[in-house]
Amino acid sequence: MAAEKRAAFRSETYWGRPVPSFGPLDASLLIVGLAPAAHGANRTGRMFTGDRSADFLYRALYEVGLASQPTSVSLDDGLELYGVRIASPVRCAPPANKPTPAERDRCSPFLREELGLMTSLRSVVVLGAFGWQAFLPLLGSARPKFGHGVEVELGGLRVFGCYHVSQQNTFTGKLTQEMLQDVLKRASV
Repeated sequence: MAAEKRAAFRSETYWGRPVPSFGPLDASLLIVGLAPAAHGANRTGRMFTGDRSADFLYRALYEVGLASQPTSVSLDDGLELYGVRIASPVRCAPPANKPTPAERDRCSPFLREELGLMTSLRSVVVLGAFGWQAFLPLLGSARPKFGHGVEVELGGLRVFGCYHVSQQNTFTGKLTQEMLQDVLKRASV
């Protein structure tokens, strides 16, 4: 994916490696997405930055007091997260920007290890059904059904389902800023 650049980013260097999580390791809230976006995180080297999905997410994080600014455009844009960390079950930008179950399974040890290091973690917001299916096995055998706004207690954590911040959901109104901010507020208390 790092060799296939969008025309607007032709002069930029793409990360082209696994993208690390972003935010403090001692965060009490974890947001779990899908995978790094080809022209977002793969370009910036920072999870959920540099694309429209990131703009939607960071605007909501900023509005509820979890981010220092409402945009995320590059690795050095000054963005800070407050008490929240952003991770993904798949660590590399997948072909066609769609992660496969095989990629999810290959990367799951990294997310599992990260969970073990987050000793202050109380809540998790999982973006989308793919993330839900990837994350829940890390907490045990329970498999509650995914849905927007669903809240379950698993492995000592409050886990919230939220529609993914993809353009497919945000442009159609399936996910609005108010809906996302509501889930973030509930998860951050």
